[in-house]
Amino acid sequence: MTAGTAGALTRDSGRSGHPAGPAVRTAGLTRRFGDQIAVDDVDLVVPRGAVYGFLGPNGSGKTTTIRMLLGLLAADSGEIDLLGEPMPASLGSVLPRVGALIEGPAFHLYLSGWDNLRRLDASDRTADPATSRERIGTALARVGLTAAASKRYRQYSLGMKQRLGLAAALLQPRELLVLDEPTNGLDPQGTREVRNLVRELAFDGTTVLVSSHLLAEIEQVATHVGIMAAGRLLRQGPLTEVLADGAAVVRISTPDVTLASGALARSGLTGVVADREAAVVTARLGEHLPEDVLREVVTDGARVRGFAVERPHLEELFVALTGEGFDVLR
Repeated sequence: MTAGTAGALTRDSGRSGHPAGPAVRTAGLTRRFGDQIAVDDVDLVVPRGAVYGFLGPNGSGKTTTIRMLLGLLAADSGEIDLLGEPMPASLGSVLPRVGALIEGPAFHLYLSGWDNLRRLDASDRTADPATSRERIGTALARVGLTAAASKRYRQYSLGMKQRLGLAAALLQPRELLVLDEPTNGLDPQGTREVRNLVRELAFDGTTVLVSSHLLAEIEQVATHVGIMAAGRLLRQGPLTEVLADGAAVVRISTPDVTLASGALARSGLTGVVADREAAVVTARLGEHLPEDVLREVVTDGARVRGFAVERPHLEELFVALTGEGFDVLR
C-alpha cells in the first residue's frame, strides 16, 4: 500500500481535533503468503467506542489482519485507516494512541514484572517519566498482578504472562486497544476479570478490538462483531443486527401439534418439525412476523401454551455461515 492510496478513505474532523469516523477501517485488504491467500479483500469497519469481537478459528486470517493494521506486516493490496490516519504512512503519530497485545507478550525473562514494564515505559518517547511509577502501579493493579510485581518473569505462569502483556498495553491512556486472544492461558476467574476490564475501558471511551475464537466470551462483552473464515470477512456489524440476520426459529408449545403444524405450513414457514411427544412444533420464521404466525395458529384452532422466537447464538451463526464448526471453549 502506498501513502497515496489511503487518502481515498473519507475523514471528517471531530471536536477533539482527531478525525471522526471509524477507529479502524480497511478497504480491499489482501495479503498472500506464496500461493495462499491469508486475507482476502477484507473491508473492516470498527466504530469508535465499540467493543469489536473479531471472530474466527485459528488460520482464518485474524492475526494477519491485525498485524497489517499495526504496520507489523505489509499488505499486498488495499487501504488501511487507523484512528482516522492512513497506515502505515502515519505509524509514528498513530501507534502512541494504540495499545496492543499480539500473539502473546514478550518480556525479559530475568527481570521482574515491574522492571519489565519500567523498561517498556522508559523506551516510550511519549511517556512522562515523572508519572511512570504511578502508571505502572495502576496498570499492574488493573490486571491483578500487584502481588507478583517483584517476581521474575520466568517464574510467571502463562496466565500471569498474559496479564503482564495487558498491563503493558495499559501503561498509557489509549484511544484504541487491540487484543489478540487476551484470555489465552487464563483461568475462569482471570477470564471474567479481562471481560470486566474490557467493559471498563469501553465505558471510558476506548475502542477495543478483541480477536478471539471464544465465541461465548465475546458474545457477553461485544457491541459489534466480525466473523472471519478462510481469509474472508463473512459478516460484520452490531452484534444484535448480526444475530438478527441468523435463521430465527419459531417454537410453539401446544397439545394440538397437527393443527399447529398445518397452520405453519400454510403460512409459508419452512422447516416445520412436529414433536408430538414433547408437544412442540418448530419452524424457520423467515420474513414472517411472529404475531401473524401466532394469529394463524390460533385461528386454526390450536391451543397455544407457549410461543417463542429463538435466534442463534454466535456459535450457531458461525456454523450456519461457514458450514463448519470449530473448537469453541466456554
